[in-house]
Amino acid sequence: MRHRLSLAIVLVLSSTLLARAQTMPPGVQQSLDNLADQPATHTGFTFDRNMMGLAQGLLQSGGLDDQRAAAALTGIRFDTYRYHQPAFYTPEAMAAIIAGYRAAGWKHLVNGNASPANSAQPHSTLTDLWLHFTGADIDDVTVLIRSARDMNLIQVSGDLRPLDLIHLSGHFGIPKVDPDAVMVPAPPGK
Repeated sequence: MRHRLSLAIVLVLSSTLLARAQTMPPGVQQSLDNLADQPATHTGFTFDRNMMGLAQGLLQSGGLDDQRAAAALTGIRFDTYRYHQPAFYTPEAMAAIIAGYRAAGWKHLVNGNASPANSAQPHSTLTDLWLHFTGADIDDVTVLIRSARDMNLIQVSGDLRPLDLIHLSGHFGIPKVDPDAVMVPAPPGK
């Protein structure tokens, strides 16, 4: 009995690491770890393909048809970093994150209403969105939300159409689409 429990724990941990490795380009995790100028309290969890099957009803209630809801998602990963003092996000580490995603073929969008200059304001946030496409479909999405005292990283894997992202917003911890946000392509080199 104890052996089965240990094996189950190892399988869950390995599937968590595998799910994370599939969506994050090489070198990005190290840059994320060095992004802020101070240590953070970190919490993270992953929904794998099996767990996503349990959520099929929620996806259907959000507007996805039965067959699409079952096939749409293969995994979601959440990471939350909380800082004791307002954090300064190191531009060099952010540049390395952006370069890592670009080198892996991801498209980068940013909130056109926000700027790094006002990110130190208590309620100001910066949002970066990376999309990885296979043809016209999106197979991976990463959302990085930074504010003075916390940072959230949401990674979604699956076979998604752009409209599916709207249906997913507000569920599973994925931020609700902000009607005031204007997501625009990142400037060249960013």
